[in-house]
Amino acid sequence: MEIFTLLWSEIIIRPMLNTLMVFYILFFHNMAIAIVAFTVLVRLITLPLTLKQLKQMRSMNALQPKMREMQSKYAGDRSRISQETMKIYRDSGVSPIGCLGPLIVQMPILIGLFRVLIKVLYSNPDDLIGYSELVYSWLTFLPVHQAVPINSQFLWLDLGAPDPSPIIVPFLVAATTFLQQKMTTTPSADPRQQSSQAMMLWMIPIMLGFFSLQFPSGLSMYWIMSNLIGVGIQYFITGWQPLWPLFPKKIRQDTPRPTGPKSRTQQNNSSEVNDGNSRTQRPHSRRSNRTGANGTKRRPNRGRSRNTKQR
Repeated sequence: MEIFTLLWSEIIIRPMLNTLMVFYILFFHNMAIAIVAFTVLVRLITLPLTLKQLKQMRSMNALQPKMREMQSKYAGDRSRISQETMKIYRDSGVSPIGCLGPLIVQMPILIGLFRVLIKVLYSNPDDLIGYSELVYSWLTFLPVHQAVPINSQFLWLDLGAPDPSPIIVPFLVAATTFLQQKMTTTPSADPRQQSSQAMMLWMIPIMLGFFSLQFPSGLSMYWIMSNLIGVGIQYFITGWQPLWPLFPKKIRQDTPRPTGPKSRTQQNNSSEVNDGNSRTQRPHSRRSNRTGANGTKRRPNRGRSRNTKQR
């Protein structure tokens, strides 16, 4: 357990704390700008994973027609569909787990930043215990040791405490998370996966917005900026196409209505239509009888009859 604590402190806590303090000193002792700069740095470090995630998304989108054809071929056989799905992914070199890379990297950063903000943006003097031990000793060119107390005020927010107006920051957290997920979610052809994706698309933003009511505003600011940067990266690669439609509707299949016995009005209308059709067909039938072969033979020879009367 001590080894894990030591690794956690040396790999996560100390680098993040010193980086955040350096940005705080460089950017005019403004912790909000320091958090934004720290977010940009984290996004630059994780950019290869983000590009790999977007590449996996494109490959999975290209496989959707093939997946639909396979699902229609093996409809009703779930085990065969799952086997063929993994086979298609394996043959195409696509890994569905590869899309979770940036999210896996973000989790320890969020936990570490939460601990750093509690340590740096202290609310009582006891939080400063051990601060000098976490600062690197070779940072002599910057007065990191003398940076405390830190100015944690930004607009109406105290970056070390939750939002006093429990509306704006939670809404921004939920909205940016929704946009980020909407642009990075690969649409599935399976109806069950579509329902699960729709549930996660709404559940995760609401859950994070609820958690931001208890977390420091500095952590919420980091998450908001990280989502906005992710949306910007996605826009430069794929545009706004994955974002629309913003609220997709389920396609309803039209079911044929059962044909029951006709009412009296329908029977009367159908009889009137049949009578009209029969009336229009009668004169045509008479004309056709006159123009037949027998009709030409029955015509009297008028010229011969006149000659016989004159004689």
